Amino acid sequence: MAFVLCLLLLLALLGSPVSQGHSVHKTTVGTLDLGYLPAGNYETNLYVDSGPIEILFRIVRAFLSVVQPNPFPEDLIRKAVQQRFEHTKNDYQKPEFIVLTLKVAHYEIGFILLAGLGLLFVVLIPLVGLCFCMCRCCNNCGGEMHQRQKKNGDCRRRCFATSLFVVSLIMSIGVFCAFVTNQHLTTQVQGMRPLIKSNFKDLRTLLTDTPEQINYLVSQFDAPKNQALLDLDNIGPLLGRRVQAQLGKRVLPALDAVLTMAGAIRETREALENVSASMEILQEGTNKLSANLTNAKENLKNTLNDAACSEAQASSTCNVIKNSLNQLSINANFSRLPPVTSQLAKVNEVLKIDLARLVQKGYAAFNDTPNMVQNQTKNIISDVKSVLDSIGTNITVVIKMLPIQKMITDFVIYLTQTETYIDNYFPLVEQYDFYRWLCCLIACCLLILILVFYYLGLMCGTCGYKKHKTPTNRGCVSNTGGNFLMAGVGFSFLFSWALMIIVVSTFVLGGNVEKLVCEPFKEKSIFQVLDTPYLFNPQWRNYLSGLLFKNPDVNLTFKQVYSDCKENKGIYTSLQLDKFYNISKFLAISQYTQDLTIQFESIKINLSTIVLLDEVGKENLWNFSFSGIDGIDFAEYLAEVNKSITKVDLLSFANDLEARAEQLPKGALENALKGHASNIRMIHHQRVIPLEQEMSTLNQSIRLLQKTATELMVKVSQVIATVESAQLLINNNASFIIIEETKKYMDAIIDYFEQYIQWVIDSLTMDVAACKPLANVIDTAVEIFLCSYITNSVNAFWFGLGGATMFLVPALIFAVKLSKFYRRMDSEDVYDDVETLPMKNMENGNYGYHKDHLYGLHNPVMTSAMEQW
Repeated sequence: MAFVLCLLLLLALLGSPVSQGHSVHKTTVGTLDLGYLPAGNYETNLYVDSGPIEILFRIVRAFLSVVQPNPFPEDLIRKAVQQRFEHTKNDYQKPEFIVLTLKVAHYEIGFILLAGLGLLFVVLIPLVGLCFCMCRCCNNCGGEMHQRQKKNGDCRRRCFATSLFVVSLIMSIGVFCAFVTNQHLTTQVQGMRPLIKSNFKDLRTLLTDTPEQINYLVSQFDAPKNQALLDLDNIGPLLGRRVQAQLGKRVLPALDAVLTMAGAIRETREALENVSASMEILQEGTNKLSANLTNAKENLKNTLNDAACSEAQASSTCNVIKNSLNQLSINANFSRLPPVTSQLAKVNEVLKIDLARLVQKGYAAFNDTPNMVQNQTKNIISDVKSVLDSIGTNITVVIKMLPIQKMITDFVIYLTQTETYIDNYFPLVEQYDFYRWLCCLIACCLLILILVFYYLGLMCGTCGYKKHKTPTNRGCVSNTGGNFLMAGVGFSFLFSWALMIIVVSTFVLGGNVEKLVCEPFKEKSIFQVLDTPYLFNPQWRNYLSGLLFKNPDVNLTFKQVYSDCKENKGIYTSLQLDKFYNISKFLAISQYTQDLTIQFESIKINLSTIVLLDEVGKENLWNFSFSGIDGIDFAEYLAEVNKSITKVDLLSFANDLEARAEQLPKGALENALKGHASNIRMIHHQRVIPLEQEMSTLNQSIRLLQKTATELMVKVSQVIATVESAQLLINNNASFIIIEETKKYMDAIIDYFEQYIQWVIDSLTMDVAACKPLANVIDTAVEIFLCSYITNSVNAFWFGLGGATMFLVPALIFAVKLSKFYRRMDSEDVYDDVETLPMKNMENGNYGYHKDHLYGLHNPVMTSAMEQW
């Protein structure tokens, strides 16, 4: 398990507590922008493009899935490893070991059967070849140079030739696959050096970037520190406004109430002035209106006393008009309403003091809170800045305490030594690969030699074969073809067993590596075996943590470490270094804020100099409440205001008068009455309308005064009480608000450092020393080099070579059978006539054939042929 050793080695080198983090790039309002950690670019590309040969690899994997369809035997491997580490040589005879062996055999039954067949091939083929040779030496097994003539001879010859050709083609494909995969493996081995260099470069990038990342974490302390210093320099606007906002919840409504009361006082004076002026205008206006109405009534009476009214047609109308004259009189009497002169005088006296200006002074004093806070905290701020400097120093020391520099130095030395070792011995690997390539090439060449004999035999035999020639007179080309075929048979017997040994050994090794290493590695099921408690060491529950940290109680697994590194997490998280060096504990913010808390708790701010409203302002409010406006008889005023100016609407009276005039006969009386109607309308426009407008103004002023005067004493008392309560809050209870807001302000300062420390912790645990290169090394060693390069190529090699070797058996059978039709025979069947059936010649017991060169007898067929020639 090469990848396991590689994993353990690499993790052991980085077993020192290194932490790593996730870069937090915050840009929202109220947070710090701490930027991104510097990170290098890793160059290793783990993608493998095998090209068209990948089709062959997939076919081989499919074949192995048929040979070994069982799932990955996790429990079996666990028991096998435990047996290996726990039992002695005498324990192998125990029943449990025998049972385990049987389970292994059951799991490996496919490989065992095929390997057994291969070994049987290795044993039998040389024996069969030996027996075949001895048999042929005894003129048996086709060794006798005689061929009997049969009617289906041509058909058999063609069938044997076609079969041999097809089998040779199949063998050629197998040899081609073996040759290509052999060359492919060599090419991949030669291309390993750039991939190895890339992995080493990534590891060096990791080692180079890690100190830079640590330094970046330390340097970014300036961000929270500068922000905290900026807030401290602006403690007045920040803390002062916080205090002001809290006090303002009660202070501002109190001042607003006083300011509202100041406005009410001014409005009251305006209303009293309006009432006084309206009363004068109304009294004067009603007197003039009364005089106008009296004159109009007298003139109308004189007109109605005219003789024309005595006539029968006008008398009734004149009497009606006379009876309505009493309506032409004043209805409202404003002269009896009491004046408001005294109230106006008192309010004017109150307004001699500018209450609004006093309130503005209170606003100004309250708004000066930030400056008061700034001035009263100057000495403490300098102490707080010193504390911040010490916090920065402590945090820098803690980060610098990470034992990463020594680890990096040691690993750089080891990395350099390893790289030098690989550079020195990689040529040796290439040399051994050359030897392997050469051996595999020789194996392929042996098969190619056999195939060449077969192809030459087929070519020469097919081209040189003459149908009309007898077996004893076959041509040289045909005879050579037969000899080539028998040479191929001979070489098949000589080398096929050795080729099968190569096939079986590479099949068992490569197939098991694929099924027990490569496939489980891709599925990560092999890590579940490696993470089995007490597997490699009965004293260690977790082998990896025991190996790296001598602490097997830490739940550190191969699967978790590999997965974390695959996701490019940091060494700190991947190796769970918090169990050995808890950076969160060392960077706990409470360790660094105690002195800061003490400094902020010593802040004392005195706001008692703030005066919201002095005694003059309060006395002014009390004077207003005693101004007497609440003693005005608003009901009497409203009663008069709500009356009409005259008892009758003058316009209606004038219209009615004009209408009655129309009922009279045409003449002087009618014209006189219409003139009186016009005069009454003029009185309405000149007198009544202005008075009604003035009454409206009086009504508004009276209602305003009534509203202001309602519970005036209570209102003033409440305003003064609110102001005094707010002033009491400032004088006596503001310290509680100051303490509370100071704590919030301090928390805001500390929050900058909390953000920074959390960012440092996140970065150390997620980004610093990201171990992706380590996972790349494991993947390179196992998935790329062992599986993709070596195992795939080896498996494809034995697949092609084994297929070609297996087809040697039918090939040599067909070759032996076919050679009889191509080789020149020493004897042949005897015929009386070419067209007749063969006749047996019983001379010398030759069983129907003879040998011309032994007995000197002439073959009648050949004699006849020669004579014809």
